[in-house]
Amino acid sequence: MRLLHTSDWHLGRSFHREDLLSAQAQFVDFLVETVRSERVDAVVVSGDVYDRALPAVDAVSVCDDALRRLASTGARVVLISGNHDSARRLGFGSGLIDAAGIHLRTEVASAHRPVLLEHGDGPVAVYAVPYLEPDAVGAELGCDERSHAAVLGAAMARVRADLATRPGCRSVVLAHAFVVGGEASESERDISVGGVPSVPLAAFDGVDYAALGHLHGAQRLSDRVRYSGSPLAFSFSEEHHTKQLLLVELGAAPGAPVRVETLPTPVGRPLARVSGRLDELLTEPRWAQVETHYLQVTLTDPTRPREPMERLRRRFPHVLVLAFAPEGGPGNDATSYTARVRGRSDHDVTTDFVAHVRGPAEPLAAALEGVRLAEAGR
Repeated sequence: MRLLHTSDWHLGRSFHREDLLSAQAQFVDFLVETVRSERVDAVVVSGDVYDRALPAVDAVSVCDDALRRLASTGARVVLISGNHDSARRLGFGSGLIDAAGIHLRTEVASAHRPVLLEHGDGPVAVYAVPYLEPDAVGAELGCDERSHAAVLGAAMARVRADLATRPGCRSVVLAHAFVVGGEASESERDISVGGVPSVPLAAFDGVDYAALGHLHGAQRLSDRVRYSGSPLAFSFSEEHHTKQLLLVELGAAPGAPVRVETLPTPVGRPLARVSGRLDELLTEPRWAQVETHYLQVTLTDPTRPREPMERLRRRFPHVLVLAFAPEGGPGNDATSYTARVRGRSDHDVTTDFVAHVRGPAEPLAAALEGVRLAEAGR
């Protein structure tokens, strides 16, 4: 049985106001082609299909196109809602489209009722556990403790109880959660409840493969528990991520070894973080390799240059974030603000502030000197 594990599409998300929908459509092309070329039996999507509960029309169109084309390959698709999705909206019509081999699972009540995939080596039970908000589902799962560990643990207890009635059946679990041992990036939404956002790795004991979603970096927590990560980067903290699909080949019997192959996804535009003085960034040949990247730039000039973004974009047209961290700047001065302004006039404090913000441009310096001389002659 060959599964393709993906998650966290976040359709409709932008990157520092840059539209990503065309890159997301390119990912869908790659996904469908991979399903065909690798003879995939089923695609599992572990939540956060959309970036928000009310997705834009264009994002819905991309999702519709993806599911329609995946269905045409003959592969089954099992998809759960994540913390960014509206479970009710994403799950609309799920009973009607099951017959097309597209299985949308967004309700906790269906988490222990598997999608059964038939195969020559025997059936595979796919348990689709959507994102579980403790306050929303705790009572339904009989949980007194208000935590993600409690509600996911209760859901998994139901899964194991059902699996126990299916001897010889291999099992896959989809879940959208922050599992202990996972490494977060800057682009995931916080899902902490009562200070307990994570669930233990042991929650997934006893299943052949756990296909996780929520964390945007692909990572292996054990041989059988993995995050596929997001197909695109959504923050500069993901600069060095290799975005990928996971091609999972289950063993022929429950408990047999699982083989996982990583398939890098296409990158619409690479990311980079650079720092240095403005003149160096504009002239040094070594920065030529990132001229077409999305950039986060930190300027280290002792004083703030004039019009830095406009000048940077002449060489780097895709600068998205600009920060200023001057070498030996005020952040390195341990003297308190009170001590620095003690005994100084309001005029001196104000002009120093303006000079700090604007830099030592000659017209500004001349204007400040003119004000000082005028006041001295009064």
